[in-house]
Amino acid sequence: MNKPVRRIAIFCGLLVLALLIRDNWLQFVQADELKTHKKNRRVDIARYSQPRGNIIVDGQAITGSQETGGVDFKYKRTYKNGEMWAPVTGRSSQVFGSSQLENIYDRVLIGDDDRLFFNRTVDMITGKGKKGGDVITTLNSKAQEAAFKGLGDKKGAVAALDPRTGKILALASTPSYDPSKIAGANDGENWTALDKDKNQPMLNRALRQTYPPGSTFKVVTAAAALENGLYKDVDSKTNSPLPWTLPDTVLPLSNEGNLPTCKDGTLREALRISCNTVFGKVSADLGNKKMMAMAEKFGFNNKQIFTPVRVEQSVYPKDNRPQNAMAGIGQASNRATPLQMAMVASAVANNGKLMEPYMVDKVRAPNLNVIETHQPKEMSQPFSKQTAQQLQSIMETVVQDGTGKNAKIGNVTVGGKTGTAQHGVDNSANPYAWFISYAKTDNGSPVAVAVVIEGSDTDREEIAGGALAAPIAKNVMEAVLKTSK
Repeated sequence: MNKPVRRIAIFCGLLVLALLIRDNWLQFVQADELKTHKKNRRVDIARYSQPRGNIIVDGQAITGSQETGGVDFKYKRTYKNGEMWAPVTGRSSQVFGSSQLENIYDRVLIGDDDRLFFNRTVDMITGKGKKGGDVITTLNSKAQEAAFKGLGDKKGAVAALDPRTGKILALASTPSYDPSKIAGANDGENWTALDKDKNQPMLNRALRQTYPPGSTFKVVTAAAALENGLYKDVDSKTNSPLPWTLPDTVLPLSNEGNLPTCKDGTLREALRISCNTVFGKVSADLGNKKMMAMAEKFGFNNKQIFTPVRVEQSVYPKDNRPQNAMAGIGQASNRATPLQMAMVASAVANNGKLMEPYMVDKVRAPNLNVIETHQPKEMSQPFSKQTAQQLQSIMETVVQDGTGKNAKIGNVTVGGKTGTAQHGVDNSANPYAWFISYAKTDNGSPVAVAVVIEGSDTDREEIAGGALAAPIAKNVMEAVLKTSK
């Protein structure tokens, strides 16, 4: 071979080698980056080329898929009772992406999960189109309906759990939105309207919004008093003067109304009529460190609570003495999600054992084979069984003969605690109305509920957890009791 031809051959060989190196670099090194690149429309076209798998509640799909008639995106997501279920499903939008269960289980729902490899292989051999798997939730449709309808046009949220397992039974948030209306490629105006709405309909208030828990937190303070031996039982008189001054200040802590029995009142009486002075002093006597330790056993200050949707961190603050006293009655910098306060009621109902909350029971392949199952898991043991039974006793007194009478259910044993949490500059805004509760049967407690009303058209003077939130909790508990028989 003469020299010019040899040079040309070497040059062509180098070009082929460079092409092979570049091809392998693209396929094996940059594959994931290119696949997920925002300008790679092929991925989105493939994603919406077939119906999406479904999210299931009580054996029925609450999602669906609809042909669009479009050139690129053949199918779009649809939702049944979208506003009611949005806090559970989240959204799947051709333009604005996905959230919550739709996002977490996206690869399962579109059929790309590695655990669906066998199904994809069989479908390819048989010539069938790729199918997505299904996500089976723990939700109770009747409980969810009771929660959503109970909230109505009020701004607020409901979270309900099965204390025995940690299963989430209801997760409602209002105002809400219909994810179907932002699922398509031409729904930009709907998205803009939702995004600009000052009432934040796309905010999941049950999981992602924190509020001062108000007097519902007194259950945690009572637990701390008993577990730390400050008082031996719930019927012992407390060392609680009336009036009582916040430590290191000259400011008296007031009660809501004239409540003379708050003076040296027992924990039972103090919870029944909701004495700020008693529980503020309990928190002050225990100190910030012990109060924080008890709150953290319930899940406060934990950034790692997933249901699998991430839950906003509830906070019991490290603070000075007067602020710690206020935090002990659910004010100051004390903040909690509705799910967190449902966890408090759940631990009491479950004899001191707090189960990890979760909302996905199973994940199944298109051929109905189960590829993932969630097993109930103990999260913590905030207090002893003896303490739990004492807390149950005083919470049941609240419902039978206290501020929580609106939660009574026939012959069913119900425990609860009301709360009216102040907020705004100098408490100028309307307070939040809270209620936490549980119902017991011969087989234990199948339901614990937390309700918060953030805003309503009720006059300020009439806003109270017992009046606004307790009836909603009652309806949710009744729905669970009827369906669990």
